[in-house]
Amino acid sequence: MRSWWARIRNNNDAVTTTCAARLATRVADTMCSRRAHAASSTGYPALSTAQGKKACIQRAPLGSLSCLFVGHSIAATSVTIDAGAPGAPADPIPALLFKPDGPGPFPAVVIMHDCSGLGPRSSGAPARWAGELTARGFVALLPDSFTTRGHAGGVCVNPAPSRNDVRPGRRVRDAYAALAYARTLPYVDGTRVGLMGGSHGGSTTLASIVEARPGIGRGGNAAGFAAAVALYPGCAARYGDWRIVHHQQGSPVGTAAFRGAYKATAPLLILIGEKDDWTPAEPCRRLAAAADHAGYPVTIKTYPGAHHAYDSDRPVRYVGERVNANSPTGRGATTGGDPSAWADSIAEVTAFFGKYLARKQ
Repeated sequence: MRSWWARIRNNNDAVTTTCAARLATRVADTMCSRRAHAASSTGYPALSTAQGKKACIQRAPLGSLSCLFVGHSIAATSVTIDAGAPGAPADPIPALLFKPDGPGPFPAVVIMHDCSGLGPRSSGAPARWAGELTARGFVALLPDSFTTRGHAGGVCVNPAPSRNDVRPGRRVRDAYAALAYARTLPYVDGTRVGLMGGSHGGSTTLASIVEARPGIGRGGNAAGFAAAVALYPGCAARYGDWRIVHHQQGSPVGTAAFRGAYKATAPLLILIGEKDDWTPAEPCRRLAAAADHAGYPVTIKTYPGAHHAYDSDRPVRYVGERVNANSPTGRGATTGGDPSAWADSIAEVTAFFGKYLARKQ
């Protein structure tokens, strides 16, 4: 049986994307505030059932949204988590919380968004993954690293130096703040929390589970994530002992020389497209091979013909304005969905988390 989310996509991709985007945008209140004057007192006007037999509506309690899809409901509640460093001032950031029906205890997955953020220009992919995971009995928590830090519109095409304020290494604290928050929830099993992210969020995932970043407060799986999935991350970067030592300017990053090993603190699965021109697959293959050779639990699967953001429901297109460190010009990247890779990645991710976040007997 196909997942309910897959059935939605086949009915009307545009409405699915709209609903996911509204869920994400509600965290920052940006879309709600824009539509407040136009919408009725009950919230967003319902989309016609003739336009896909779906409705995206704002529920009465402030901070809660539900998307209704062919008899299924995903409730997303907006929450605030503190991502401040120990001893430093509070750094509250918004987040979306998705919960399955029932009392739990459930496993949970923290989902780190991509460079488009969770604001009005969100790709919608994090909410799609939240839907898939919640339908399978996982709590999903999506921290918003950008909105309160001046980048509500994302950083995909923004070359400003301030983008470094939200770079993957700095988002590690957000991931661990979300982990700490998840462990306060009475319906979450705090020993069964995973991490995943795509692109910018995939790189954040790699930065979050590598040995060992001081000051994060982790000490192995007992204190950290139990497993992690990185979707099309940037692997040509320094993560602990893993680093690039030589790269001729203008040449493909896959021809660069690397040194060391990526030392994962938890089982890690990397999924990436072979045609990715934003975060190429070859450095990830080499990272995984070096990690495996050194005895660390890192596996990789690549998808022939798939581009960056293959889990998108949007068509493949090249955008010349995108900031791309792996382009000779520093700009331009191709993104777009690949239905075959998307379907397989759902199976891979759910099987992986099903294995490593399973309840201990």
